[in-house]
Amino acid sequence: MTDLAPKYNPNEVEKGRYQEWLDEDLFKPSGDKKAHPYSIVIPPPNVTGKLHLGHAWDTAIQDTLIRFKRMEGYDTLYLPGMDHAGIATQAKVEAKLRKQGKDRHQMGREAFVKQVWDWKDEYANIIKGQWAKMGLSLDYSRERFTLDKGLSKAVRKVFVQLYNEGLIYRGEYIINWDPELQTALSDIEVIHKDDKGAFYHVKYPFADGSGFVEIATTRPETMFGDTAVAVAPGDERYKDIVGKELVLPLVGRHIPIIEDQHVDPEFGTGLVKITPAHDPNDFQVGNRHNLERINVMNDDGTMNEEAGKYAGMDRFEAREALVKDLKKEGYLIKVEPIVHSVGHSERSGVQVEPRLSKQWFVKMKPLAEEVLKNQKTDGKVNFVPERFEGTLNHWMEDVHDWVNSRQLWWGHRIPAWYNKKTGETYVGEEAPKDIENWEQDPDVLDTWFSSALWPFSTLGWPDTDNPDFKRYFPTNTLVTGYDIIFFWVSRMIFQGLHFTKKRPFKDVVLHGLMRDEQGRKMSKSLGNGVDPMDVVDKYGADALRWFLLNGTAPGQDTRYDPKKLAAAWNFINKIWNANRFVIMNLPEDAKPAHMPDTTQFDLADSWIFDRLNHTVSEVTRLFDEYKFGEAGRELYNFIWNDFCDWYIEISKVALNGDDEELKARKQENLIWILDQILRLMHPIMPFVTEKLWLSMPHEGKSIMTAKYPETHAEFENKQADNDMAFLIEVIKAVRNIRMEVNAPMSSQIDIMIQLDDEANKHILDDNFEYVENFLHPKDLQVAADIEAPKLAKTAVIPGAQIFVPLTELVNVDDELKKMEKEEKRLEEEVQRAEKKLANQGFVAHAPEAVVNKEKEKKADYESQLAGVRERMKELKESK
Repeated sequence: MTDLAPKYNPNEVEKGRYQEWLDEDLFKPSGDKKAHPYSIVIPPPNVTGKLHLGHAWDTAIQDTLIRFKRMEGYDTLYLPGMDHAGIATQAKVEAKLRKQGKDRHQMGREAFVKQVWDWKDEYANIIKGQWAKMGLSLDYSRERFTLDKGLSKAVRKVFVQLYNEGLIYRGEYIINWDPELQTALSDIEVIHKDDKGAFYHVKYPFADGSGFVEIATTRPETMFGDTAVAVAPGDERYKDIVGKELVLPLVGRHIPIIEDQHVDPEFGTGLVKITPAHDPNDFQVGNRHNLERINVMNDDGTMNEEAGKYAGMDRFEAREALVKDLKKEGYLIKVEPIVHSVGHSERSGVQVEPRLSKQWFVKMKPLAEEVLKNQKTDGKVNFVPERFEGTLNHWMEDVHDWVNSRQLWWGHRIPAWYNKKTGETYVGEEAPKDIENWEQDPDVLDTWFSSALWPFSTLGWPDTDNPDFKRYFPTNTLVTGYDIIFFWVSRMIFQGLHFTKKRPFKDVVLHGLMRDEQGRKMSKSLGNGVDPMDVVDKYGADALRWFLLNGTAPGQDTRYDPKKLAAAWNFINKIWNANRFVIMNLPEDAKPAHMPDTTQFDLADSWIFDRLNHTVSEVTRLFDEYKFGEAGRELYNFIWNDFCDWYIEISKVALNGDDEELKARKQENLIWILDQILRLMHPIMPFVTEKLWLSMPHEGKSIMTAKYPETHAEFENKQADNDMAFLIEVIKAVRNIRMEVNAPMSSQIDIMIQLDDEANKHILDDNFEYVENFLHPKDLQVAADIEAPKLAKTAVIPGAQIFVPLTELVNVDDELKKMEKEEKRLEEEVQRAEKKLANQGFVAHAPEAVVNKEKEKKADYESQLAGVRERMKELKESK
């Protein structure tokens, strides 16, 4: 046994413990082939920076599940790794280089990529340090990175196979373009925000000089790419002008008026300019009418030569200059200010430009259909909460082809080569043999392409004979935030089904967002983020883990609350003190916990072991159902209320008594229950439970490999549960009466208990030692036919009424003197308030809130005065 400090100090408890676990290889799978496998692959954090509270939430849940299953006897694998996070990481490194006056284009690709690898190494080490502080039981011997050799091989295989199956293709389409990072973006990398803008109403003259039509646009700078104006088929207003030509203002180029179903005749004028290279709908219209596609912008968002004199201007500068010229030349009819939803790059924050570009795409419909079909089978992915399955299905039903190429240097290079002589395209896992005639595509793959393979590529796929793949795939549980279903969860599911013919994980457990105390999303712009490592330094990792698991229901957002973290620390300190008490009351030769002899149990023993059985059963069930908040409440109530507040207090009677045999039994019971509590708590609070368990008589190197508690039929005793509940209610009721009248607990008093059922009398008779110890009765009457005293404090509990004569609780004369002083004080306060409120100057000129406050005070004093006078009446009648 080990002496414990008087107070829980998380820094001392956690210091060096993680390294000890690593040194003892406790995080690796057991290797027991008879055990059921259970695996979680960590959602790989981006190497863009430090982990935030959302990551801490993810990993706290994951590690709790792994530790729980490990103790249940499963062969567990918790696999670590990180994501290269292409566009996000490149943006961070470019920003860093800009501050140093450097530019990646000047550096060259090879030198720039080396800089990014240096960044990756730096932040990977920081992240590993954070994992250690959180106590994550990760098997580092299997650590992976999305750009490592094995995962790169998997990425190439997937790309080539999808290409050969016709599910990856290259073509010109309208894509979302980030002019700052100069790369394509997928739809889900675009955030829509309300921006101030305008409808610019412009005259488009007829080529024959017969007048003009009015066109409204929010992006006049794209008019240089207009190749038609469209009206709705059958629109009676415009049937006579369909087929005529218009002159593009300031450009002079002739464009036709066409009919197309894309046009909504009810919107605006019913005339729409068609710009096939700068709008996704216009692109489809252009395809139907064989219109020319004219791209008017450069990669950096400046206007190109198609914009004439505006070439070289930034797109927004060009807009401003163009509108001035339209007005000057008489083409501008009006400018109508509006607020509209505009797409912005998730990474750079700039306004996205819909733009024609040649990119690589994944054909999504066949892959989505595989997912929708599988979700109707027993082998579907289960969502917790279940409602989020609808989110997945909705996205799959309305999916668009995935633009999969990025104009970046950091990432998986697209495995496609173009012949310099013939222009032929070659796609393969390895480079062409006569490489000097071929040039590899300079683009890289969207970062989600490699992370979509994460559950199986990390386990050795495409080598399907890999022992890890065969044993641990499909994985059991994915834990992540609900905001990443589109980005990542959906892609892992369709890639997993397509390439392994199995779901990549059995369950997806989704938590919400971490918000600040005011309910706002945490963000850099608001400056309301919280570093989880700062929390660990102040309260300890165990307190943070308890807060993260105990405070929420699946799928719900939660608020960061320092008061709850302080309460978590306080709860741990309660367990710490309980442990100290038990150790201090054990003999030197105390043995490790062993099954107690239930035939020797008294009522308190039978009750606490029945409560333990219930807690083990409920917590195990709730963990398996991912209801961690409910499990936390069960644990808290049992540990704080049942064990600490009642059983330990009751046990002190025997521990301080002279019956050595009874004392030994209580000691054995306390060791067993405390041992079970620490095992129950270990998955959530690994550090402090290890420290406390090792401080007790124990068997084994670590609580981590100890067996998780199980229920025992011999502990079931519902009668004891009911009887003890009655005894506790009696004790609480008398204690409350003492508090109401300021009667010290040590003083003896007369107590009368009128039973609803005479059968309950044995509970008090059989446990008179506890009744005497906790109630301190001078005279105790227990019966069903008790006559209530004339003047007494009364408490009603299930099964009984309790009476305590007032004369037993106080010295009436002394109490009356106190009451008379209090009566006088309150009368003066009432008079003062009345006088103040009668002052018309105060009432007329003081703020309304101040006047109302004074009225509240007066009412409160009057209420207190009435209570004092009633109490004085009772005391006088008792004399």
